Amino acid sequence: MKIHEHQAKDLLRRFGAPVPQGRVTDTADAASNICEELGGRCVVKAQIHAGGRGKGGGVKVAGTPEEAEAIASEILGMQLVTPQTGPEGQEVKKVLIEEALDIDQELYLGITLDRKSGLPVIMASKAGGMDIEEVAAEDPDAILRVTVNPFLGVQPFQLRALCSGLGLTGKTAKQASDLIRSLVEAYMASDASLAEINPMMITPNGDVYALDAKMNFDDNAMFRHKDLVELRDLAEENELEVRASEYGLNYIKLDGNIGCMVNGAGLAMATMDIIKLYGGDPANFLDVGGSASQEAVKAAFQILIDDPSVKAVMINIFGGIARTDRIARGVVGALEELSADGPVTMPVVVRLEGTNVEEGRRVLEEADFDFIVADQMASAAEKAVAAASAASGA
Repeated sequence: MKIHEHQAKDLLRRFGAPVPQGRVTDTADAASNICEELGGRCVVKAQIHAGGRGKGGGVKVAGTPEEAEAIASEILGMQLVTPQTGPEGQEVKKVLIEEALDIDQELYLGITLDRKSGLPVIMASKAGGMDIEEVAAEDPDAILRVTVNPFLGVQPFQLRALCSGLGLTGKTAKQASDLIRSLVEAYMASDASLAEINPMMITPNGDVYALDAKMNFDDNAMFRHKDLVELRDLAEENELEVRASEYGLNYIKLDGNIGCMVNGAGLAMATMDIIKLYGGDPANFLDVGGSASQEAVKAAFQILIDDPSVKAVMINIFGGIARTDRIARGVVGALEELSADGPVTMPVVVRLEGTNVEEGRRVLEEADFDFIVADQMASAAEKAVAAASAASGA
């Protein structure tokens, strides 16, 4: 789960992190008033779930309340395009009006899970305000890394090492250490998967602020954090992913044109790999689970059909716990419901194997829809790629 910048800053503030003063609004008039309260000079920042907002024109400095109103009016309602939104962009519905601070230095600070060690890892760099992925790829040595024992927390010697690596001394090093500790504590306490401050700003007089903030959370831990769940902004999430979550489906939208429905995360990954092997591109990751109900299967298939980028569907089911006939009936039921609004012409490739496979195949054979049946994963992928290519006119 993701939250907005202003929400992440509110959370960090609870743990003692220094953040600029500011308030969020959805009107240009209020932007002017907030700017005046902050001293007449402010920064207007678009609030969407994507980075790179400044590059897309979503972050601008206003020298007067009138200018803040004009900028807010320009940003609110715009389709903000950044490297993380894709070409379609994301509509800006709120802006954060924040005090404008003088910047002397911009650093990067973040914490996430190091899957190799199984421990949280703090990352810091002098290259703040930039795309940290590019920095890591071009100059890995520019990223300082310190793993944290979750039971002990970040230790003083680790803070000293990070500050030394960043070239910080005196009161600036002390404030930076306090900010790092606050970030780690917030990350641990909220079951976050990522907590990031980019940039961590140093003012000309050596004070440290979290100028920007980003936090993502582990969906599987949200039952422990009802207060964080309330921060979820469904309007910022992919509509198909939201619908999938309502049925307990593991769905992630991708950029391809072959819709995938699979049971089991490992098989889903293998299915996407073999589609790529045969020259195709998966449109999604979709794991219906080992014990999916017929209703959930119908919902899953409906989601695939409703994706305008999908030109063909590949259903790859191995019936271990899940029964293949249940999956087949769910798919046929979904097609019957969809056909009530008009015939479904999208090609559907199905490969079934495992529990009740003969019954599952019989259900498909007796259905009014003309399924493309495959016996093996390879042949299913090959047929799906060919069908998607033909449907796309390629």
